[in-house]
Amino acid sequence: MDGSSVSPLPCEAPLAMMESEKTPPRSPSQHDMPPPPDEKAPASVEVNRAVSWCESGRQIPCCSTAKVTQGCDVNLVLGFRGNLSRIPDPVKYATKFYHNRRYILVVVVSSILLIAASVLTIFWTIYYRKGFNMDDPKLQFNLHPVLMIGGYITLSGFSILLYRICRCCSHLIVKLCHTFFHACSIPCIVIGFMAVWDSHNQQQIPNFYSLHSWLGMITMGLFALQFVLGFFSFLILLCCENATYKFRSTMVPIHASFGVATFMLAIATAVTGLTQKAHFELGENYSQTIEEGIIMNSIGVILTGLGIIIPFAVRRSNSPANCKVYVTERI
Repeated sequence: MDGSSVSPLPCEAPLAMMESEKTPPRSPSQHDMPPPPDEKAPASVEVNRAVSWCESGRQIPCCSTAKVTQGCDVNLVLGFRGNLSRIPDPVKYATKFYHNRRYILVVVVSSILLIAASVLTIFWTIYYRKGFNMDDPKLQFNLHPVLMIGGYITLSGFSILLYRICRCCSHLIVKLCHTFFHACSIPCIVIGFMAVWDSHNQQQIPNFYSLHSWLGMITMGLFALQFVLGFFSFLILLCCENATYKFRSTMVPIHASFGVATFMLAIATAVTGLTQKAHFELGENYSQTIEEGIIMNSIGVILTGLGIIIPFAVRRSNSPANCKVYVTERI
């Protein structure tokens, strides 16, 4: 082979070292090491986080298949560097767990108050107002506070909570349960309204003159409108789910906002009704802090507490953490 056919090495190319000129390798010094990573850099933070999971020998949260053991390869567990941002932060998970426990406490307290409102109202009407009797106009009236608080407050409140907290069930099943609780409150509201209507007519008491009655009519109108529109928009229109998706998504915030507004109006109506009843039945004795007055005030305080805690439970964000960790053998 002609030597002229071989391309000469460029002048800048270093000459190969002879075997005898090579020095044995030495351990790298601090100057040979790269600079430490920036603590604010997301990649370095995520790598340290992954290493902490490896060293602790714990299972990566949100992953049922990835088990990190002592001495594991971080890159092997993570799969590739692009997934480092999906590794959950233990501190954030501890905070999330704390908030979840606090939210469970809020739901439990809300449920207790919803039940207590109806139970205390039944106790008040039976123990202090002599129970129920459709033949006696005064005793017939006692159905009004029991059924109205049971329908507007207890059943509607549980319907609101059920739709908010049951995120693990099928969305259609949650909708049906939400509708069922509201449907159960309808006969309570109708019978309670007819009871006070007949009681007033038999005693020659005028209707719809007080603030309580005005608020009650507004609440009934909003409740009926909410039920009809909700039933039509979120159940009937599911027959054409794809075609009505945009309309239903537009109706969701409107329905939710007016639902909470209706619940708050029901509480305001009940509180004004209790105050009106206390002044009519107890008269001057109401200012003497008698037992019946304390019971009625306690019902009002429970209703006020529900007006505070139910909107908080409904509006609070409680979406679960959504993370994925990929396990692969390649980097």
